[in-house]
Amino acid sequence: MKIYVDCNAGHDGDGTKENPFRRIREAAKIARAGDEVLAAPGVYREYVDPANAGREDARIVYRSTEPLGAVITGAEELTGWELYRGTVWTASVDNSIFGKYNPYTTYVYGDWYFAGRTKHTGAVYLNDKMLYEAGSLEECLAGEINECSWEPEASRLKWYAEQQDGRTVFFANFQGADPNRENVEINVRRECFMPSRTGVGYITVSGFVVTKAATTWAPPAAFQDCMIGPHWSKGWIIEDCEISNSKCAGIGLGKYLDPDNEHYFTYKHVKSPTQMERDAVCRGQYHGWVKEKVGSHIIRRNNIHHCEQGGIIGRMGGVFSVIEDNHIHHINNMMELGGAEIAGIKMHAAIDVIMRRNHIHHCTELYPLSRTF
Repeated sequence: MKIYVDCNAGHDGDGTKENPFRRIREAAKIARAGDEVLAAPGVYREYVDPANAGREDARIVYRSTEPLGAVITGAEELTGWELYRGTVWTASVDNSIFGKYNPYTTYVYGDWYFAGRTKHTGAVYLNDKMLYEAGSLEECLAGEINECSWEPEASRLKWYAEQQDGRTVFFANFQGADPNRENVEINVRRECFMPSRTGVGYITVSGFVVTKAATTWAPPAAFQDCMIGPHWSKGWIIEDCEISNSKCAGIGLGKYLDPDNEHYFTYKHVKSPTQMERDAVCRGQYHGWVKEKVGSHIIRRNNIHHCEQGGIIGRMGGVFSVIEDNHIHHINNMMELGGAEIAGIKMHAAIDVIMRRNHIHHCTELYPLSRTF
């Protein structure tokens, strides 16, 4: 069955060609093995949570009808800016827009993270470019260069947020640009396209733009958050997509959430992160880490760029996969985040993984061993 989606439709439909859904997430609730979800060009401001798995002989395919025409974004537009002082403007949103997860009270932090608890998972974008987070309003007003940035002049574009009476109040130094005449967006959602539960396998995602999500730091023994990924399942194909502007990871082939082994060192100060990785291997046996249930993904021909932790990350969940013909570039060039999990591709327990013909450049890597080919 073909299920049609068009964000520009005049009203919510039933998924037929004549009366399409307006949201991909509505199609994702009913799509079953053998179905194809066809998304018309447009901007889909939503989180897609596939409810059902396909089969090896009958995949569920999500396809942009025009290559890179359908955009799935974790961001919302922020309008109504008022000039605060100099080149700094201010605007605010009610915190209800975030639901249970507010990226502007959630820090990028955890095991194998070395840069301190200073940056939030949220971000502000000016014309699709992520601004730098200031540590204070005064720093935002100053708009000084971050000498570590790979684009020093761009680091003058800064934002700062604070909480006031149930609202998140933003201040942004746009360095002379008028935000009411430009496209300004803020991260709102944590992921863009990822099952909320494990075991949702044999899904193909083809030809989408996936962008701007408030992803969290994803070390190997913790839940590996990402903008798009299979979440501990089998047989996904992610192909011909453009994936950009994740606060942390772009594509995730990694670990499920295990509350008993989640950032154990950071928050409980008992085990070392290395010991937690050993524990994760043992615990994985109890959570279905076998070839019949996990891995065997294909990640091909994607353009992955401007993510601040990694282009493709994963631990254990990426076994038996093929990663080929991807263009991965400009990863962690802002240099606001720092830790052992930063690279164009960073895979742990990459058993029988084939990586070939990937063009990787302009990526920060902490450890030479994270380099891939």
